[in-house]
Amino acid sequence: MNTTRRSFIKKTSFATVSLGLFSHPLFAAFKKNQLTGVQLYSVRDQMKENPSGTLKQISDMGYKYVEHANYVKRQFYGYDVNEFKKLLDDLGLKMVSGHTVMRKEHWDEATKDFTSEWKYTVEDAATLGQQYVISPSLGEGVRKNQEDLMGFLELFNKSGELCKKSGMKFGYHNHDFEFTETINGKSLYDLILQNTDPDLVIQQLDIGNMYTVGGNPIAVIQQYPGRFKSLHVKDEIKNGENKYESTILGKGVMDIKKIIDLARDKGGTEHFIIEQESYQGQKPLDTIKADLEAMKKWGY
Repeated sequence: MNTTRRSFIKKTSFATVSLGLFSHPLFAAFKKNQLTGVQLYSVRDQMKENPSGTLKQISDMGYKYVEHANYVKRQFYGYDVNEFKKLLDDLGLKMVSGHTVMRKEHWDEATKDFTSEWKYTVEDAATLGQQYVISPSLGEGVRKNQEDLMGFLELFNKSGELCKKSGMKFGYHNHDFEFTETINGKSLYDLILQNTDPDLVIQQLDIGNMYTVGGNPIAVIQQYPGRFKSLHVKDEIKNGENKYESTILGKGVMDIKKIIDLARDKGGTEHFIIEQESYQGQKPLDTIKADLEAMKKWGY
């Protein structure tokens, strides 16, 4: 009888603790597929000088996910895809997404197909285990008029179809011009979101880039709920030239916590990718360590 009672108390106590633990806001908010990573452009000079050593330091900080910004002639930071994958695997890192600009030259109008160069981009991304192949720019030549832009956005959808064959999605990452340039009275960003298939093309919203030209991340997320699977998390501060530059999360003028919470709850965001572009005299690696600590404090 006593054994049964002790067993019952043990089980119910564990259940009570478990219920209390997982009702905590940090656990209630966390999504199954939610992750926090870092864009390696944040430590671009260090990655150029010593990629393996830099990735080791990133792993030691507690990062598990990274996003690349260097893919040239089928190499990532000087490594071929299999070498780079092994380097990441050995450090316990996963490459969840990467930035490679898709240009109009990547489409062969004669064959109505992508060139080998773009197909290799997608193939190598799949080998690394990426979920998203992201183009971080839109050439000036394809955004001068409605016809050219619509034609190129259709290539976004076709690239999404190509990525889908390997279990990935294509994505677009904004800078600032998408919010300042218009065609027929509509911003480029509105045109991009309204003319790409959400099932094939995800949006990686860079909240810092848009903020610097007066963009409102909260308004955009509310306008297009569920469209932002990935978010570049970046805070901004005014520099001596009265222009904006990125700073450690929570140290700038943006309400980062409010924005990322809304992105998670309404924007469909699963990937929160930290990007630090300016350092205010600090070491780049120190700034992304502080960024990660801020994200953890906020429950990410």
